Amino acid sequence: MAGSDTADEIAALCYEHYRTKLPRQGQPNPSKEWTLMAAVIQVESAAGKTDGKKVVAMGTGTKCIGQSKLRKTGDILQDSHAEIIARRSFQRYLLHQLSLALSRSQDCVLVPGNDPNKWTLKPGVCFMFFTSHTPCGDASIIPMLPLEDQLCPTSTAASEATPLFTTTNKRKTTACDSPTAHKRMKPDGSSQETGRKTESCEESADFTPEATDVFRTGAKCIPGEAQDRYNPGLDYHTVGVLRVKPGRGDRTISMSCSDKMARWNVLGCQGALLMHFLQQPIYLTSVVVGKCPFSLQSMERALHSRCRNVSGLPEVFLVHKPQIQQSHLQFQHGRDALKEAKRAGKLVPCGAAISWCAVPHQPLDVTANGYRQGTTKKAIGTPQSRSRICKVELFHIFRQLVESLSEEQLPHSLRDLQTYCEYKEAALSYQEAWRRLREQVFTSWIRTSRDYLNFS
Repeated sequence: MAGSDTADEIAALCYEHYRTKLPRQGQPNPSKEWTLMAAVIQVESAAGKTDGKKVVAMGTGTKCIGQSKLRKTGDILQDSHAEIIARRSFQRYLLHQLSLALSRSQDCVLVPGNDPNKWTLKPGVCFMFFTSHTPCGDASIIPMLPLEDQLCPTSTAASEATPLFTTTNKRKTTACDSPTAHKRMKPDGSSQETGRKTESCEESADFTPEATDVFRTGAKCIPGEAQDRYNPGLDYHTVGVLRVKPGRGDRTISMSCSDKMARWNVLGCQGALLMHFLQQPIYLTSVVVGKCPFSLQSMERALHSRCRNVSGLPEVFLVHKPQIQQSHLQFQHGRDALKEAKRAGKLVPCGAAISWCAVPHQPLDVTANGYRQGTTKKAIGTPQSRSRICKVELFHIFRQLVESLSEEQLPHSLRDLQTYCEYKEAALSYQEAWRRLREQVFTSWIRTSRDYLNFS
């Protein structure tokens, strides 16, 4: 799959789904609010031909919960950025598909794998990811150019890419791609390293002389990483580092969407729980970005190349490189679109988040401040207050599946477990892959304390 036609087709499919399937409740008031949208698209093909594409999960949202508001019961939605809502909605969809597989339903994307009690994707099925804007964090740190020059010809790989930033007098610089060899943008558009060096290096992006500043990200460098200088122009941000999302009030412990998506490209999108039943991780074949300031080099640096030298992963895991494409179509409720429409009043991020997934019962979920929209302080802690994609709700769905199985159907790794933390840690190959990734690349990753994972 390649080319702007495909990217525009995916964007149009997602925008139509947003308009027709999501409720007005939770959508922004376009006279004063904007939001972000992301989705997972299921693609089925046979004999080399695509039979169909459909949205199976979608999320909107811009907010995160501060550290002081987290709860040890797993019933608050900590990160409500659109990409994260879409991925959690996708996990809910996969749990439903697993239930169909375990009941031997014919209408299912999972088929028996080679290992006992393990499942794999049906041949010809894959998943794409769409986001209306570049992910917050490293992928959004790109030089500023006129918008018409900021749209990149779509590509399938770096070797095939038409560089976004070109000039008749190209000057190339080299910089190590190691996550510990972080780069700062110099005023002339090149980069300099601020950390330890490794032997693996590649050329950095070529920037035009017209670029004098970078688009800013609100995500902050975390302790243990090289920090931003905040100098004027191209030297404002450090690139290639782990970042934490900002929040209203106290600081969050939610890693940036760029960092989380890079992690998905090593560990898969399914998470630890589903790996008990899956023969291999589920990777996203491609990532499509809507019309917005965009850099292919920044996207590839943030989502893939930071992790490319990870070694010693368990057999079924790898450093997956998705195709990265951009659409020319703009999201109607994005900040840029609403500004261009000259809507009245100051624009602020929408406080609500919408989750949707292709499940037969209660596919929609609208939240605000981490709880079901409309929840009062008195209701916090009750089942009625919980999002259907919060940790404890997804865990309960998973445990219900486990408890419905006979001894013969039950994977050996799922015996004699009680808490959410125990179930996650018992997914040994997943945890080993995560350990390797942390030790070699994401050494400063902020991990959730076990105290917040011991619910049942």
